[in-house]
Amino acid sequence: MQPIQVLLVEDDPMVRQVNRQFIEQVAGYHLIGTAKNGVEGIQQIKQLKPDLVFMDIFMPEQDGIETLKKIREKGLKVDVIAVTAANDIKTIQKMLQLGVFDYIMKPFSFDRMKHTLQNYRHFKAKIDEKNEMTQSELDTLLHKQKSSPQNSDDHLPKGLNAATLEKIVSFIGTQEASVSAEEVANGVGLARVTARRYLDYLEKQNKVKIDIQYGGVGRPVNQYRLIH
Repeated sequence: MQPIQVLLVEDDPMVRQVNRQFIEQVAGYHLIGTAKNGVEGIQQIKQLKPDLVFMDIFMPEQDGIETLKKIREKGLKVDVIAVTAANDIKTIQKMLQLGVFDYIMKPFSFDRMKHTLQNYRHFKAKIDEKNEMTQSELDTLLHKQKSSPQNSDDHLPKGLNAATLEKIVSFIGTQEASVSAEEVANGVGLARVTARRYLDYLEKQNKVKIDIQYGGVGRPVNQYRLIH
């Protein structure tokens, strides 16, 4: 199966970079472009012809709802996954009615993103290989997507939570160089000792690597960077 071509439509540069890194970590996907709003998104869809669009809802010039309406009105053959902070029922219903493949709320974990991408790849492979389906095959295909991992705290040590953990991972992932615990604490809005607890956990899970920085007066400083 050819790599699935993805277009990312997101106005926030930091979120756009995090989403890019998440997508690129999943096998079978290729990010072919990004857009800062719905107007650019429509232009990119016409030009690049992606298989899948990851799209925010709250965007300047043209929001995600209006963009998805135009995608359907123009008959553009592309699937859409909403990745957004919008959690009100009216918006969720509207996006579902317009046919999004999935709806992911921010902040989300890499596992949640990976689950969606794996589901979509399975879905596309089955759709592309068949001209017809039995009811049983269709039920399996549709209902396989029902269960998805949540940003659960159950697997984390006491005192840590998944949302804060993802913020830290996102922050480190957007930095050009490795960062200290103090920089993480300031960037995410935590006490330094709390940031260290999360960083220690990530290091034990092989999610971050420690670079020891020497020089100057005082003890060496641990610097952290993501392991890809």
